[in-house]
Amino acid sequence: MDAYFSIFMNIGLPLLIIIIAVFTGSILEKRHFQSIEKREKEMSGIPVLNGKKYPGERPVEKAELVSGSVVISIDYFKKFLAGLRQIFGGEIKSYVSLVDRGRREAILRMKEKCRDADLIVNFRIKTSSISKGRKNKIGSVEVYAYGTAIKFK
Repeated sequence: MDAYFSIFMNIGLPLLIIIIAVFTGSILEKRHFQSIEKREKEMSGIPVLNGKKYPGERPVEKAELVSGSVVISIDYFKKFLAGLRQIFGGEIKSYVSLVDRGRREAILRMKEKCRDADLIVNFRIKTSSISKGRKNKIGSVEVYAYGTAIKFK
């Protein structure tokens, strides 16, 4: 009986914790993507242009700098899978979803700060990794989006 308990404590319990973490992380990521999709539909009326000029010759009532930022962390399971992918080469899909979530969330936060704007011009987006003190180890990613919100008369 003690041998089974010892095996469970040494192998089974850590494995159970990893399985729970994987499922919890997947559920939370799906919920975040659903929230993003819902908010993107609500904010679809504000176009975002990366050029400095806007279409038309309408007079501008108000122009202001708007920004949105987010820091999203990667879970340890995805970090482990990314480490394996780095050994064999190829696209690191766990990081792709991390950066995609960050980019979309930062753009939404920027748009939410100027709900009355007609459009956003000169849009830019920046990313940076936060390494938690270890060189070349990504703990999380910061995404910063900014542009000029234009409100026409």
